[in-house]
Amino acid sequence: MHRSEFLPLLDELFELDSGTLKGSEDLDAICWDSVRAIEFIVLVNEKFGLEVVPNSLMKAKTVDDLIALAGDKIDL
Repeated sequence: MHRSEFLPLLDELFELDSGTLKGSEDLDAICWDSVRAIEFIVLVNEKFGLEVVPNSLMKAKTVDDLIALAGDKIDL
């Protein structure tokens, strides 16, 4: 999946208008919380069959950090 296809999924997860997220946004500024973290884990698992390591997720500070957790499943 290309990054430009994944970002709208994150827009939806954060209940933002499509095209809002670009990648550099600080997660705290867009209502990152435990519920969103669980929703992200489910999203990545459903789309890519990946299991996100909770410690890695806790270190994420930006949208780009979340994208990096999907590894090579996201084409930059």
